[in-house]
Amino acid sequence: MGMVSTVGLVLHPERDSKEAIDTIVEWARNRGCPVLGLPDEVGRIDCSAVAVDAQTLVRQADLLVSLGGDGTMLRTMRLIAGRPTPVLGVNLGRLGFLAEIDVADLAPALSAIDEHRYTVEPRMAVRAALPDGRTVTAFNDIALVRIPGDGLAAVSVSVYGEPFVRYAADAVIVSTATGSTAYSFSAGGPIVSPTVEGFIVVPAAAHTAFNRALVLSADEEVTLDVLPTSGQLAMEVDGTIGGHLSPGDQLTVTALRAAARVVRLGTTTFYDRARRKLRVNGSAEVD
Repeated sequence: MGMVSTVGLVLHPERDSKEAIDTIVEWARNRGCPVLGLPDEVGRIDCSAVAVDAQTLVRQADLLVSLGGDGTMLRTMRLIAGRPTPVLGVNLGRLGFLAEIDVADLAPALSAIDEHRYTVEPRMAVRAALPDGRTVTAFNDIALVRIPGDGLAAVSVSVYGEPFVRYAADAVIVSTATGSTAYSFSAGGPIVSPTVEGFIVVPAAAHTAFNRALVLSADEEVTLDVLPTSGQLAMEVDGTIGGHLSPGDQLTVTALRAAARVVRLGTTTFYDRARRKLRVNGSAEVD
C-alpha cells in the first residue's frame, strides 16, 4: 500500500473518543487526506470528517480505522469484506482480540503506518447462502440458535453433501479461527490460531451422545439441514440476528479466504490477548 490518501472511520454506536477522532483528523489534515465516515456516526460528533454512504466509504478509503471494541471491529470487517483495505482496530474500553492498540498509542501507530512499519494479517470469513437467496458473511461465527420454548436446534451436518453428524443442541455454531475465542469457545470448542484457515462446527449444550466439534478446511463446504424434529431457529451472524430458519430449511456455508486484513504493529500477540481475556493458566498442580 502506498501513502494513505483517504481514511475511513467506523465508530462504536455509543462510545465516542474525541481524543482518538481528533488525533486521526489532525494526522490526516497534515497529509492533506480526507477523513470519511458514515452519516449517522460522524453526524454525532463535532469533527471535519465527511459523511458518505457505506459504499463510498468502502470504495474510497485506503485505511479503515475502527474505534470501539471487537463488535465494531467485526462490523468494519463485514463492511469491507472481500477488499484488500487494511483495518486498524483502536480499543475503547475492555481489552479485545481484534483491536490492535489503545487510544494512547494511536499517534505512534499512525506514524508506523506512514513509514510502512506494520504487517497485515489476513482473516477468513464464513459465508452462508440462505434459503431466500441472500448471503451473509461473518468473521466470528454463524450460529443456528434455538428460540427459548420452541424446541432444540436439531441440525444435520454434511460435508460436500455427505451426511456426517446430527446434533440436537441449544445452538450449532460455525466459527472461523477468529471466532474460536468467542461463542465457539464458550461451547467447549478449541482455541485456534487466527493464522489457521479453517472453520469449526461446534454444538452448544448438545443433548446428543456425540458432542464434539468438527474442524474443516477452508476448501470444504458444509451444509446444515434443519431437521423435522427441530424448533424454529434464529440465525445469528457475529451475534446479531440475520434471519430465522424452520424445519426443512438448509444453509450452505463456505469459507472466504483473506476476506479482511487486520493491521498488526507487533505490540501484542494473539496468545498474549487470549491468555489475558480467557484467563488461561494451568491448574494448581503445575504452579
